[in-house]
Amino acid sequence: MSTTVHLIDDDTSLRNALGRLLALSGYEVCSYDSAEQFLAAPAQPGGCILLDIDMPGMSGLQLQEQLVARGSVLPIVFLTGQGSIAASVRTIKAGAEDFLCKPVDQAQLLPAIERALARFVRESGERSAEQELAARVALLSPREREVFDLVITGLLNKQIADRLGTSERTIKAHRAAITEKLKVRSVAEMVSIASQLRIL
Repeated sequence: MSTTVHLIDDDTSLRNALGRLLALSGYEVCSYDSAEQFLAAPAQPGGCILLDIDMPGMSGLQLQEQLVARGSVLPIVFLTGQGSIAASVRTIKAGAEDFLCKPVDQAQLLPAIERALARFVRESGERSAEQELAARVALLSPREREVFDLVITGLLNKQIADRLGTSERTIKAHRAAITEKLKVRSVAEMVSIASQLRIL
């Protein structure tokens, strides 16, 4: 499991203290003094983000919005010196793993980091599987994709042939090619792929 914690806080002393605590607890720590510095980093290893909500320049909330828009799967644990119910609700609704108040309690922080890292592993695996399915669907020719889209709606070969103005034999040939490219054996498996890729 990835053990990298991206620590983003403009308070140098707090950042150093948390960095030492996390390192002593067995985590890899990448520290940033601003959201902008984090975004400018050339490559960010997987893991989770420990993020101050109130910073000069881009705030923690604004960074969260940017990461959500980019499709990031890095879970966020927020830190704040001024606990606000409205802010905590907003961050959790947007997908944050937790919202902790400073000074943060080690007994709260470490379990939150563990949950966030476990979530990263889980969601990364799901995304990887989804990308593999999308790659299979991308192998379909335009005509095979048309047939696939009709098969998953429950139409029979004859109905699909009538819809596309071709023969039932041709549709059977397309379906054979589709099942081979998608590595499936049944319509139910095709529907499952369509559901996972939100094609339905």
